[in-house]
Amino acid sequence: MQQLALDIGLAPVPTLDNFIDAGNEAAAEHVRLWALNPMRSPVPTLLWGESGCGKTHLLLAVAEAVRGQGGRVGWLDPQVINPAHFDERWDVVLLDDCHLYTASQQAAAFNWFINAQAPVHGRGRWVLASSALPPTDLVLREDLRTRLAWGHVFVLSALGDAERRAVLRREADARGVFLSDEVMDFMLKRFSRDLSSLMMLLHELDAYALRTQRAITIPLLKSMLENE
Repeated sequence: MQQLALDIGLAPVPTLDNFIDAGNEAAAEHVRLWALNPMRSPVPTLLWGESGCGKTHLLLAVAEAVRGQGGRVGWLDPQVINPAHFDERWDVVLLDDCHLYTASQQAAAFNWFINAQAPVHGRGRWVLASSALPPTDLVLREDLRTRLAWGHVFVLSALGDAERRAVLRREADARGVFLSDEVMDFMLKRFSRDLSSLMMLLHELDAYALRTQRAITIPLLKSMLENE
């Protein structure tokens, strides 16, 4: 059965607190400890894994945490067509989905990496990157690939169905709504299975149920999709 992508509403802002770390506890703890420590280690970190495992969530969450502390962030992903020059005021460099970088993006990422590692007040700045592949399989310029590989490397795994159901149930309970097994079956079979999409769907479904004063059922979900 073909799964449907969502294009409704806005997903909740990714934070360190709302990242579900089941199966990825070591990576999540490493990122949390770094992001919340003003004396950050300059050793870079690469997170890799399949789509939907939470890599981009963690990078965005780090950006939120650093900015919340008054810091500045350099961000690069495949949608940034013309990367900026390195800014000495950046406290951290975040490189998302680097396996998809063009030649010019790879050149910018390498430049950012080199500049970030140059000591400022006795220490370098942290580089956190993400990829769908491990360092040995990355088809990137060799000087960038080897630098992504020399620090901490964590593989992230996507949640299984049991974990997805547990997360959906917990979030529904926190919202004070009842989410039946039938509705969860429908959500998991008909929509993108990555957790961020499922949480976005639940958020929109809860809001629609409140507006229409109806319980969350499969007919309500279908009605929401027809009317939104």
